[in-house]
Amino acid sequence: MRVSVLFSGGKDSSLAALLLEPFFDVELVTCTFGEVPTEAIVAKSARELNFPHRMLCLEREILESAYEMILKDGFPKNAINHIHKKALETLASESDMQFLADGTRRDDRVPMLDLSQIRSLEDRFGVRYICPLKGYGRNTVDRLVERHLLIEEGLSENTLKADYETELREVIRQRIGEDKIHELFPVHVQSHVLSRKMLR
Repeated sequence: MRVSVLFSGGKDSSLAALLLEPFFDVELVTCTFGEVPTEAIVAKSARELNFPHRMLCLEREILESAYEMILKDGFPKNAINHIHKKALETLASESDMQFLADGTRRDDRVPMLDLSQIRSLEDRFGVRYICPLKGYGRNTVDRLVERHLLIEEGLSENTLKADYETELREVIRQRIGEDKIHELFPVHVQSHVLSRKMLR
């Protein structure tokens, strides 16, 4: 059975794919609006993980709606959750889709679907949505990543990966400027996966 895992090139989506590997044929899917040229870097991460990978272009209006949301709210939570929900719906609408997954953790607030959204996604599209990390807290995820993945970490503005925040930041930078990014997004660390670790 195939499962399509939303893949940013970061540690959470990579670890989710590894956890699903014993049970599914895993493919990694990176959603993009084409604002930032991340295809090469995320494809390299996928190759190093030894999973097939493809890019999925999302409709531009999704990004525009998220842009309006973040400016109205003054913080990114609703905007990023909106993109994540639409990305899952876009993937779920593919005719041969049966199982889809992401790397959301137990203690994540963004991105995250609530239970009613998950049930709606599954009922409307006839798919099964899986969150392999849902029972794992951040400390446990970090321990598993340390054992199984080689990563690099840095502040969001310095770490290139193919996530929703990267493209949302870029649109804001182009239209309003760098200062607005610092106003809207809290400082936090992002990860980029370099390879699997070979276990002894």
